[in-house]
Parts: sequence; structure tokens; C-alpha cells
Amino acid sequence: MTAEELAALLTPKSILSVCTPEELTDLLSIASVCKMKSGEEVLAQGEEGNALVVVLQGVMRVSMIAPNGHEIVLDYAEPGAVLGEIAMLDGRPRTASATAMYAGRYLKVSRTATEGFIERHPKVALAMMRDLARRLRETDTTIESDRAFAAGPRLARFLKRLTEQKTAGHKLAGDLSQGELGNFVGMSRENINRQLASWSEQGVIELAHGKIRIIDSQYLASIAESAD
Repeated sequence: MTAEELAALLTPKSILSVCTPEELTDLLSIASVCKMKSGEEVLAQGEEGNALVVVLQGVMRVSMIAPNGHEIVLDYAEPGAVLGEIAMLDGRPRTASATAMYAGRYLKVSRTATEGFIERHPKVALAMMRDLARRLRETDTTIESDRAFAAGPRLARFLKRLTEQKTAGHKLAGDLSQGELGNFVGMSRENINRQLASWSEQGVIELAHGKIRIIDSQYLASIAESAD
């Protein structure tokens, strides 16, 4: 892979989008390009954070197992996303797992190599800090949704997030099963099904074989902002 090919895969939101072609060439020289199969666990919660990964192709599902045994889906990482940097930075076990939803590729960079890369290119560290701040804001928004919004608006806000904040958001939201969406939103499958059925009758979404397709995104946005 060349620096030009890597740059073409990065979105403006990727922390690596600040890198010059020379810096990307440097990154590729210390990284390994790995293939992933659908369902493969690339990073495991609790393991040593001895490397970080950069999604090149495909989507990784980022999730964690809570103390009560329930799975919580934190995010869906698309090309350009950097994962595993928290454990790499603080030296503690990984806080979440990353599982391939589709076949694809990713870069893997060891802790030592990453630290050297950041020392040579300190602006990457600043971009990493900004990305961590973004994720902290999203966590705050999630807490706000859990405490301030009823089930309908909360579900609408998460669907809106999937369709607006992701490069391939519409496809991703459409590929999520109702059970998977429940793990992401933090609602029971029964409540998810009841709300989605209501929206389907109103023509806001379309349900087919357990998949979701958004039809009226403007109306969904208005629901997302409602506190009722």
C-alpha cells in the first residue's frame, strides 16, 4: 500500500487526515496490513494494549461487556478510524472489543512503533487528543439521552447519529438488526420493536427481514429533538 492509497481511504474525521504523504509513508513503514474476516475479533476487551489498529476497509463493531454480563455497543468504526489507542496510551487492559462486521483490511502498529511515530510527528498526538475529546462529548450526549429523553426520541437520536456521522451511515443503519440496534441504544428488544413498528406504520421507516431503512429523515430528526 502507498501513502496515496492510504490517504484516499481516510475521511476528514480520521486523526490521520492531518498527515502529509511523507508522514503516511513513515506510518506504512512501521505498520502491517492485515486482513479481517466477518465476525473476527480484532481487539479483545481486557487484553494488553500492545498495538493500535487503523480501519482501512470494512466496518468494526466496538463493544464492551458490562459487569452484569450485558453487551453494550459503543460505536461502529469505518475506514480511517483509529482503535486501541486508549490502552496503548495508559498501558492498562483494553476497555472494549473490536469485531469485524464485514471482511476488510486494517493497519496494525505496535506500541513502540506508535510512540516513535508520535514523537517524530507530534501533531498526530494533538489530533488524537481531539478525537478522544470528540468521543467524550458523544459519551456525554449518550448520558444526556439516557436521562433526559424518552425511548422514542432516544432511539431517533441514535438512528440520526448513525446516518449523519458516518461516511456510509445509511448503509450501516440499514444493515443493523433490531437486536443489534438495541445493544447500541441501550433499550430492550421489545421496546425497540414496538417503536420501530409504530414508525413503520407512519411511513418514517421501512422494515424488511429485520433490517431498517429510513424513509423520512426530516421527520426522524424532529422526533430526535423532541423531549416527549
